[in-house]
Amino acid sequence: MASSIIGAIQALRGSDIVAILLFIFVVRLIKNSRTRVHTTKLQGPPSENFFVGLFPAIAGVDEPLKAFEKWAKQYGTVFSFPMGFGRQDVMIWDIKAAAHILARDTFVYQQSNFSRVFLDNMFGKGILSVEHDDHRRHRKALTPAFSNAAIRGYVNTFNDSAEKLKATWDTILDSGAETIEVQQWMNRLALENLGVAGFSHHFGALSSPDTNLKPDIMEVFDSFESPQKSSLISRIFFFLGPIFPALLYLPTQNTLIMRRIKYSMKGIADALLERTKREMMIDSGDEKAGGSDKSIIGLLIKAESSSGGLTLTPDEVLAQNTLFFAGYETTSNTLTWALIELCRHPEVQEKLREELNQLGGDPTWEQITLGLPYLDAVTQEVLRMHMPVDNLLRETQQDDVVPLSKPIHTSTGELVSELVVAKGQAVHIPIGFINNSEEIWGPDVKEFKPERWLDPDTTLTGDAKAIQGHHHIMTFSDGPRFCLGRHFALANFKTSLANLIRRYTFEMPNGKDTVVERHLGILPRPKLAGEKGPSVPLKVRRID
Repeated sequence: MASSIIGAIQALRGSDIVAILLFIFVVRLIKNSRTRVHTTKLQGPPSENFFVGLFPAIAGVDEPLKAFEKWAKQYGTVFSFPMGFGRQDVMIWDIKAAAHILARDTFVYQQSNFSRVFLDNMFGKGILSVEHDDHRRHRKALTPAFSNAAIRGYVNTFNDSAEKLKATWDTILDSGAETIEVQQWMNRLALENLGVAGFSHHFGALSSPDTNLKPDIMEVFDSFESPQKSSLISRIFFFLGPIFPALLYLPTQNTLIMRRIKYSMKGIADALLERTKREMMIDSGDEKAGGSDKSIIGLLIKAESSSGGLTLTPDEVLAQNTLFFAGYETTSNTLTWALIELCRHPEVQEKLREELNQLGGDPTWEQITLGLPYLDAVTQEVLRMHMPVDNLLRETQQDDVVPLSKPIHTSTGELVSELVVAKGQAVHIPIGFINNSEEIWGPDVKEFKPERWLDPDTTLTGDAKAIQGHHHIMTFSDGPRFCLGRHFALANFKTSLANLIRRYTFEMPNGKDTVVERHLGILPRPKLAGEKGPSVPLKVRRID
């Protein structure tokens, strides 16, 4: 069936596709013209392409921050953004306006149809894509798995994984190797932590120095191609997706890859779920699922069988499981960036190592949360500069008036201190730019400077302190969609980084000025210039 549909799509001429899309565009234009309330007319950059607007500029291989900097200087904190076929989205990096929108997330503002279809294709209907009451129900059911009490027990798991990584890396270094491709090992470390803490399951990702031996789930994720490298039809449909989300349901090359990832992860998650249920019932010695297992899956099973309207259906539980697998991408990405920045700034690496050497052993929960101020500062600065997701897209479900921290000029020159947003309007919050805006953070914004976090009350600007996200950064979003797993992610990241820096020194292969580029996959990843794929080989030396 899928092959026949693909054949029919490929048989379409370019003029046929354009005619179909123009018809849909005219229908939508007539529908939108009937609305009584209109979004405030704003200044903004002109479209470079009638069909896709400027969408490739924020979804392509080039660094989006450079484009945002240019637009922000020219058009201010709120501006219109062409997305193709005459559609104008609104780009908002005004701090007060962003806080207003995110505080109303999941009900007044919701995921766009494009985002929802993309997430459903990849994961199923989990907490990232559901809205309003369903989102609240999912979040309440998942909360026990991410409590401080639960995460405290995971720290031992993270330390155990770091010990396994050390054994494998020492074998590699003993063989005479001077460099290690750290990104793939950060993938493996994050996945192993997730497997044990999430499912009480060892993937064996750290057991062999042979990088050709991979767990199935890593093979699945590695199969994903960025839109720029896929077929012409896939690229066209991906870049038209924000305008016509239904295109993402068509079985193009990229859509089929995403579905394969989804069903592969579902198969792995389903098998782990059933195995864990059986083991937990044996351990507990009774019929009630839950037992003594404190892993994320164990706590989810308890939620599945709970009462009070919070129960997740079996399909919803599986959807959460696939998201936990995807979570390893964000952690491994951030760990890789941390090592890159510490190579660029060897004085920061050495200062961090001096603090960690005072531990006298593996870091504990109490130490990574309260006792290591410079590790906290390095973590904050990495998260500020290198967030895995750099743009949030929302769609209004009802007319709204958004307050602004500073007045702006409309396209007609009128000065306004609030923004009218009509129902159905797409709104972008470029959280990556908010984290890296010179106007918000000051002239040293592009410097990797952990010291800014040692005494933030005196070192941060007033605008930076006004950001309501996690410790004044937007990396974990804010409001009802404030990242539920942030404490798990932070404990995983800080424990892993602490163990790496205590045991090894890291250097760039061509010095600290080695060029780092952007590689597109499921998430943008760093890569060293000249490398094929998201490869980051670093000089690694063991500390005796």
